[in-house]
Amino acid sequence: MNTIEIGINEADRKKIVDGLSKLLADSYILYLKTHNFHWNVEGPMFNTLHLMFMDQYTELWNALDLVAERIRALGSYAPGSYKKFAQLSSIPESDEHLAAKDMIKQLLQGHETVAKTVRSIFPVADAGSDEATLDLLTQRLQIHEKTAWMLRSLLAEK
Repeated sequence: MNTIEIGINEADRKKIVDGLSKLLADSYILYLKTHNFHWNVEGPMFNTLHLMFMDQYTELWNALDLVAERIRALGSYAPGSYKKFAQLSSIPESDEHLAAKDMIKQLLQGHETVAKTVRSIFPVADAGSDEATLDLLTQRLQIHEKTAWMLRSLLAEK
């Protein structure tokens, strides 16, 4: 294998990749959960939630590639199995049928968890002077915080 000379030392690249691998796993499990809820939502808000969940899982699906390709650009292999994702992720899967409101709560919690994962990688990427990863993290953080706000708004009682 060729030596990677991109201005980030190997030890820093390893730490960044570890964080990005956790982000990839969290994002994948959240993608699966969101797609599951899209298929199985019921109730008076069916159409609204069905379409909203589709937008959310589509965005997550596209983000998976960005994160995995950043891991590859840093010289590592991206995790890509359910087993590895389950080991790395902080988000529990959901295979039971839930009421729409409970789906919203779980997705809210999932997006907040991913936002925390993203925030945990910033110091490592910053220490390694990895501006490309910092940019990716900023974009992901904005999306997860905005999605969490929208989901939280659906649960408001006012």
